[in-house]
Order: sequence, then structure tokens, then C-alpha cells
Amino acid sequence: MPDELLTSLLRDVSRSFYLTMRALPGAVRRQIAIAYLLARTTDTVADTELVPAESRLEALSALRQRIMGTSGAALPFSQWPADQTTRAEQILLARCEESLQLLKGLEAADGRRIREVLDTIISGQELDLKRFAGATAQRIAALETAAELDDYTYRVAGCVGEFWTRMCRAHLFPQAAIDDESLLSKGIRFGKGLQLVNILRDIPQDLRNGRCYVPRQSLTAANLAPEDLMEAKNETRFRPVYEQFLAIAEGHLAAGWEYTEMLPRGQMRLRLGCAWPLLIGAGTLRLLQKENMLDASRRIKVSRREVHFMRLRSVWLYPWRSAWNGQFKKTLDPCK
Repeated sequence: MPDELLTSLLRDVSRSFYLTMRALPGAVRRQIAIAYLLARTTDTVADTELVPAESRLEALSALRQRIMGTSGAALPFSQWPADQTTRAEQILLARCEESLQLLKGLEAADGRRIREVLDTIISGQELDLKRFAGATAQRIAALETAAELDDYTYRVAGCVGEFWTRMCRAHLFPQAAIDDESLLSKGIRFGKGLQLVNILRDIPQDLRNGRCYVPRQSLTAANLAPEDLMEAKNETRFRPVYEQFLAIAEGHLAAGWEYTEMLPRGQMRLRLGCAWPLLIGAGTLRLLQKENMLDASRRIKVSRREVHFMRLRSVWLYPWRSAWNGQFKKTLDPCK
């Protein structure tokens, strides 16, 4: 059954998003799940590292054409090596045709919104593949400017906040008196903030894949090179640069929380679905403020226990507006 793709397979490729999706109102759950399923498929295509970058770019182009409905050609990744992907990702690629059929079955306006966001996401994945082609731990490639980093976070995540907003506005609260320009702007920052947190957390892993998302200009101003970030002992020198980007991430997430507060109070499921990733992002920022982010021996992340507590607390606090709204700041700094 195709709907299995939107339940068990979606759960297997992303347990955290699956929990968020289950919280969403039924009127938008299916559309957002299909968009995420296809985005995870394009991400798997982009990240299958045993396949040459040129072949991955060709596959992404072919998949984009199928998503946009401009081609019916067979997709080229059915014979790709399985040992570079998880079992769930193998199934994701093998059943891509079914995912595309789910997209075709949606109402025209919903299909258009999904195609637009996937087109933008794929453009970011393609840019990434071209930018880091041939990069290794011995030959690290880096973004040049903060503007390039901001553009990348928009392409792969900020556009998702925009899509999410338009989809929910159309189906859940079309008549609500909300400043749409402000809501869209904050929705974009919401997505960019979550992506930037991931980038700031994953610096050691990305460097060992030859990728440095910390802009070279920012590093040069601190008398650092991307290669210096391979050594945990350079954390003290890097910290002032890192703090600048932590502040940007915090500002984006704070805008995301304002976005959540702008949503109608009656949309409890939607507000919870927005609040959970923001609270996890805030908790991650709190850890990154204290830990050595260059230490490749450990991955900094919020524990499952704390995530479970965040979810339960957000539901329990919902009737009390002030307490619920204060969760974000409390998660960033429990001492406040």
C-alpha cells in the first residue's frame, strides 16, 4: 500500500520528523508527509558517496524532471550500491515511483506548492555537490562568505518554512487575521535556524568529508583556516567565530518561536508540531555553548529523555499561555 510510505517508511527514515508529522492536523498531514518523503529521497540521492558526484547530479536532474512532470523517463539509481545507504534509504530509492504517484494524486494547488519547494531544495543539493566535488579530509573545500551560508540554509530549509506556512494557511486558517508577510518571513527564518543548528553541530563530521560550511572569510579574519578546525585543541581560537554563528542561529530560532506564537491558539496540533523542533534546536544550542564543538570523538545532541520531556511539558503547559510561551527561553537557559 502506498500509504505505508507515509507511515512506517517515513518513521524509519526520520523518527523525529515522524513524531512531528503525527501531531499535525489531518488537513495538511498527508501533503507535508509526501513533500518530506520526496525531499528525503533527493537527499539520499545527493548523499550516496560511492556514486561519483557527476552521476548523482544527473540523477538529481532526472528526479527533478519527474517531480516537475516534465519527463517520464526511468530513474537512474535503481542499481546503485546498497552499502552506502541504510535499509530504509534503500527502500526509499526503490519505491520512488510510488512516492511520485502520491504526489500526482494531490489537488493541483497542493502539488504545485510541493513541486516549488522541492525544486528549491534540489537546487541547494546540486549546488552542494558542485561546490564540494573532489573535496576530502586532506583537501577541504569551504564556503567563502556568510551570504553563501545564508543562501544555502534558505535553499535546503528556509524554503521549507515558506512552504509549510503556505500549505497550513491554505488549509487550516485561511480566514485568520494574521500578518502574512511577517508570518512568511519568520517561517523562513524558522527553517534556516534549524538547518544552521545542524551545521554548527556537525562541523567535525563535515570536515572529515571535506566540507566546511563555516565561511572562509570569517575564519581568515580570525587567522584560521578550515584545516585548523580538524584539531579540537583549536576550539579556543575558533570560539569567537563560532559564537557569531550561534547568535545568528538563536535569532532565527527565536523568530521561529514568534512564528509559533502567531499561529491561532485553536491550532494546538500545528503549534505543537512547530514547537517541538524549535525546543530541540534550542536545547542543542545550549549544549553547543558549553561543549567543544571541534571534538570529533563525540556527537553533541539532546538526549532522547530530554526530548521526551520537552514534548510532554509542551502539551501540559499549553492551557497556560504565559508558561507555554516561555518554554523557548527556558530551554535555551534553564537558569532564567
